[in-house]
Amino acid sequence: MRAILDSKMVKIQEYLLKMSAAVEEIVEKAIRALVEQDLALANEVLELDTLIDELEEKIEKKCINVIATQQPLASDLRKLSAILKIITDLERIGDHAVNIAEVVIDIGDEKLIKPLVDIPKMADIARDMIRKSLDAYITEDDELATVVAQMDDQVDDLYEGIYHELLDLYTEDRTITKQLTQLLFIGRYLERIADHTTNICERIIYMITGKREHY
Repeated sequence: MRAILDSKMVKIQEYLLKMSAAVEEIVEKAIRALVEQDLALANEVLELDTLIDELEEKIEKKCINVIATQQPLASDLRKLSAILKIITDLERIGDHAVNIAEVVIDIGDEKLIKPLVDIPKMADIARDMIRKSLDAYITEDDELATVVAQMDDQVDDLYEGIYHELLDLYTEDRTITKQLTQLLFIGRYLERIADHTTNICERIIYMITGKREHY
């Protein structure tokens, strides 16, 4: 019975890693679509989101099947509970990448009101957080999960800087209202992506230690 359960858990982990890789990819494509104003790439983001949704559904079904049929131990249940919450956050990260792609499509080939510097930085940190959070899951490293969760502060600081910079631009030119709002939304979506990754880290810490941490 234990061998069957272990085999099913390994399969769930494989799908989880596949979902995580797709989520990291969707964020990268969304920001590259923005920087390069590449509408075809923005549409690829919308297609990739479908895969992420399918993986979430598949993982959820497999977790429920294990709970219902394999009599998992308390430690297994904690891991399964963490996975179910992790995939919810991963799916929402994918949704925010879609939000960014939709803004890119709306902006189209309109000249950007400013060079993009801090938004790509936010995206790089967020993608690094996603990658390292799953490393922490695989290696069951609660210290790494803590470090990753604390990286959220960097994203928050960059967003605050973007917010003030765009408001300064607005005081100089009131005609940029629409795109200014669109770029603020993108910054907000990236901040939420980092928040969801922080949630993932908190789930991982609970899975490993049984302690609930909030960052």
